[in-house]
Amino acid sequence: MAAVVRIQSDWDQVLRKNEEQAWLSCSSPGKPTLYGKLTCQGVSSDGIPEVVASEGFVVSEITKKSLLVSCPRENASTKFLAPYTTFCRIHQKSITCLDISSGGGLGVSASAGGAMKIWQAANGEIRRCLEGHVYDVNCCRFFPSGIVVLSGGMDARLKIWSAEDAKCVVTFQGHRAGILDTAIVDRGRNVVSGSRDGTARLWDCGTSSCLGVVADCGSPVNGVALGEADNTLNLGSPEKIPSKLTTLSKCSLLFLKKKKAEARFYGHKVMPKSCTPENNSRFYFGCNSLLGEWRMFCIG
Repeated sequence: MAAVVRIQSDWDQVLRKNEEQAWLSCSSPGKPTLYGKLTCQGVSSDGIPEVVASEGFVVSEITKKSLLVSCPRENASTKFLAPYTTFCRIHQKSITCLDISSGGGLGVSASAGGAMKIWQAANGEIRRCLEGHVYDVNCCRFFPSGIVVLSGGMDARLKIWSAEDAKCVVTFQGHRAGILDTAIVDRGRNVVSGSRDGTARLWDCGTSSCLGVVADCGSPVNGVALGEADNTLNLGSPEKIPSKLTTLSKCSLLFLKKKKAEARFYGHKVMPKSCTPENNSRFYFGCNSLLGEWRMFCIG
């Protein structure tokens, strides 16, 4: 895994003041984290700060709205972009998740304590408050339509909301611990959720039912994502195919990475033409395991 360079969140404001400093760090797996700081030594006539880095870091490029910092020791560099606007009145506590609708007009976000709100992306005006989860909301995202929201929380519930009237139209129950991430299949007839209980589940939105457990990692499923399947893979065969799956036939894939970098593949038996890249998707599940496992699944 490549090294990661991080910086103080309000660096763009701090470094516009003479002699002010912002912290930064560079971390790489298995190595001590390198800490440093950036110091503003003035601002040029055209409004660009003059910034110098402490030992171990180099400021490669700086503009009014961006900063490129590198860490030669780890051969890592990151370009940080300053926000062009900030919405400070939507939430009062730290934000846990955020998404923007496909058209770019609306945003949905949640904060610590479970507050979830829909707002205008142009000006931050709050349009709806989505109330129904108990405890924190860990993930929220718009369906492709841009008027429906999917959320998952520490209450182990997955909910679907109308962005037009803030009503919760569907609640999925089945996980035994908090939901950490979700993914929407195609246009949204099916969704996938990953949970702290170590499972990933496939749901049918039309019937409000769970079609099956598509992955059982034995440890928290921290992330779920979609991508196109590669028809060159030997997908194998699953033990059971969900009988009510309404999406197109999708390829299934499991990738297991251990200390010996072993790979195993499982999947559905499908007709040859049903695994073409343009018509099929796959799911990736990141599993937090003591063995350092990463598992990648796809369901069809």
